[in-house]
Amino acid sequence: MLRLTAWIWHKLRGSVQWRVLWLAHATFVVGVTGVVRDDANRVLLLRHRMWSPARPWGLPTGFAERGEDFAGTVVREVKEETGLDVRTGRLVQLTSGFRLRVEVAYEAVVVGGTLRVDPFEILEARWFTADELPAGLLAAHRLLILGPAAG
Repeated sequence: MLRLTAWIWHKLRGSVQWRVLWLAHATFVVGVTGVVRDDANRVLLLRHRMWSPARPWGLPTGFAERGEDFAGTVVREVKEETGLDVRTGRLVQLTSGFRLRVEVAYEAVVVGGTLRVDPFEILEARWFTADELPAGLLAAHRLLILGPAAG
């Protein structure tokens, strides 16, 4: 039976193999977050319109587009949501998330642009020091900002 299965698998080839794999396994969306800091080490937080009113504050976050480099997702999302240009740094999180979601987070620094929020998604954008983080900040984002010792 195993030899027959292997023979069939090898005969399928290319796109048919990929379709079988896609149907047989979970399909994930990738949420990408940027821990964006300025040269004073303040972190950029956004008050998100579409998030829960109890927890509206969080880091710049969005979904990766098909074929997009995840570090590039941070650059694109920050630009779309805030008008700022960033350079990504080290990967700080790669985990499975809620349901069929993968969570990815990168450190990032501002390198240019002018702060202007996308009013469709974002209500407010502000810079915060680590000791003045707002109430209503997502717990997972607080951990990204302060590090594992904060949890």
